[in-house]
Amino acid sequence: MTLENETVKVLFFGDIVGKPGRLAVRDFLAEYKAENPDTFVIANVENASHGFGLTPKNYNDLLEYGINCMTSGNHIWDKKEIFTYIDTADKLVRPINYPKGTKGEGARIIDFNGIKIGVINALGRVFMAPLDSQWESVKEEIKRIKEITPIVVVDFHAEATAEKICFGRFCSELGVSAFFGTHTHVQTADEKILNNMAYITDAGFCGAAEGVIGMDYSTSLNRFLTCMPERYDVADSETVQVCAVEVEINVNCGHAVAIKRIFCSRNEKEKEKNDEV
Repeated sequence: MTLENETVKVLFFGDIVGKPGRLAVRDFLAEYKAENPDTFVIANVENASHGFGLTPKNYNDLLEYGINCMTSGNHIWDKKEIFTYIDTADKLVRPINYPKGTKGEGARIIDFNGIKIGVINALGRVFMAPLDSQWESVKEEIKRIKEITPIVVVDFHAEATAEKICFGRFCSELGVSAFFGTHTHVQTADEKILNNMAYITDAGFCGAAEGVIGMDYSTSLNRFLTCMPERYDVADSETVQVCAVEVEINVNCGHAVAIKRIFCSRNEKEKEKNDEV
């Protein structure tokens, strides 16, 4: 491969939900990294600690598993500890369109094997809490990052499919390298290269496969039947799933040259039996 065509591989995990999601990602990465050691790994972690928020312990655990950068969303503030450590968590990104003065960073440039990779996180505004415009804040941040590196990755945490599609095309016209939708926890089958940008409407989630988007079925059912605000709990499931997206990006121009959607599931009971043999 010539220097002109040199690429970097980026692996993005959809929302990690609770302990089942954390351990599923840990086990997946143990195998994946053995064959793909030079892959830059990003994961959305806003649901990583018992389904809501992120604790310092889980942040450090995920770093040890091989995750290089963590994005988030509207649930990033659910664990009170976040306010005491987010400013020092230099691999964690919160949505950029929170008001000026909000703790944490909405984008980071991370040096990975001598390659600078910009990562931006943003929240949608359709069916979500009102925030500053992601359109202007992300546009300005892309411009800033591209003065330093051609590689820009966006995690857009949003509810409405139409908003994700429209914002994705908007980002592609600004020279973004890869765009991953998150939040709905249901992986879409529309991965593509759009204006030299790798795109998927939603990357899906990592966690208990037999619940309701990673959460307990009974609790979810009761909420729908009674409309009472019962507290969600992470599902207890024998089967866990991993949803991810792998892209390759040209390091010189920042163009995506390949995208692959990943979905795999595993029965934990069967794994335990095999480990004992």
